[in-house]
Amino acid sequence: MNKFLRYLLFIMLIALVGGGIWSFMVYFEGEEPEIILNRDIKMIGQETAFDITCIDRKSGLRNLSVNISQGGKKYTLSSLNLPQKGINKETIKVNVFPEELKLHDGIATIDIAVTDYSLRKNTTVRAFEVVIDTIPPRISPAGFSNYINPGGSCVAVYSLSEEVSRSGVQVDNNFFPSYSETTTNKIRHISYFAIPMDIAKKNLKISIQAEDNAGNISLCPVSFHIRNKKFRGDRMNISQRFLEMKMPEFQRRYKDLRETTLLEAFLRVNSEMRTDNLKTIETICKDTRPEQLWEGTFLRMKNAATMATFGDRRTYYHDGREISKSVHMGVDLASTKNAPVEASNGGIVVFAEYLGIYGNTVIIDHGMGIFSLYGHLSSVSVNKGQAIGKGEVIGRTGNTGMAGGDHLHFSMIAGGKFVNPVEWWDPHWIKDNITRKLASSQAKQP
Repeated sequence: MNKFLRYLLFIMLIALVGGGIWSFMVYFEGEEPEIILNRDIKMIGQETAFDITCIDRKSGLRNLSVNISQGGKKYTLSSLNLPQKGINKETIKVNVFPEELKLHDGIATIDIAVTDYSLRKNTTVRAFEVVIDTIPPRISPAGFSNYINPGGSCVAVYSLSEEVSRSGVQVDNNFFPSYSETTTNKIRHISYFAIPMDIAKKNLKISIQAEDNAGNISLCPVSFHIRNKKFRGDRMNISQRFLEMKMPEFQRRYKDLRETTLLEAFLRVNSEMRTDNLKTIETICKDTRPEQLWEGTFLRMKNAATMATFGDRRTYYHDGREISKSVHMGVDLASTKNAPVEASNGGIVVFAEYLGIYGNTVIIDHGMGIFSLYGHLSSVSVNKGQAIGKGEVIGRTGNTGMAGGDHLHFSMIAGGKFVNPVEWWDPHWIKDNITRKLASSQAKQP
């Protein structure tokens, strides 16, 4: 046998042995498949869905099954057979409908079994108990009539029959979470919510919603009566002098505006920056103290004239041509130059810095989703995280941001949405729409 043939046989032998070793490792391997759930499943409601991911990194997945058992009976929730080798990962969605399976409320067991393509048929079984709960929470609202203004605020007070994972008030597409309050073993849920300004143009839907830990959802419509409210139209002439006075402030702070003309800078500030600022404020106001920090009527700036009102529809003109639009989301108050600005009520400072169109700004959290905002300040005398009492000076008026003259821009916010501050300055509105509801409701968790 020549040297070349011996070498060829040696190579073939090595390949044969290597192939045998590889086949043994793949098809006789003993590694069990993995089972991963996308979330911890402890409760099953009227309709519950979850994902199961199965992984076998060697011989691949052969089949898997998911079952639920109760009272000695077993029901298949999902099963899958993989006809070919080499599929190492598979995710399935499992839906559980207890009523269709005739399961009753109480304890049940879910078991998951996964087998691989190894000749050993390595199998992983995972079983765990769940509680079936198909009864949604019962909502018991305090019996009050709700008289609401477009762009205004409202509060819902109610009790629930059980502990829930989420509850609040749904106003069209906006959800306003509730905050629980316990007094002498009695629990009530309080949700402050905002009314859209264009309420007259739509079929407004308001409902209390509650979702328990099993995912069961209850809805309870909120009855309301809409008051008539009209918002002003305001023509704003943007002069060259205004552009020369205000736009350099923004161009110095924001690099992307430095290569624009003054008019182009105004258009971007009044549209893109305004939108970004509103999103920032909404984000800030998602994080609120769960208890009420305010008391009584909110303070209006002393000896100040109203220069612009909430909801003003502003149309901007330059050289007689319409160039932009906006809606004024607060009340402008003018007094003397650099007048002291007081906190309208007690709370915690959550923002104290420059904020685009609002200039130097302070935002105070009054708890349960209620905030006040103070814009265009010349100076700020408080810091983020500082506790503030009603009437304490937080800064001084100015013309920072998109302000043509020295004044205070004051806003009220409920659940991340701007609302009319005039209501919160009115002791009769506070008494009739908030204080009376909170004082009279004696919600109790059954």
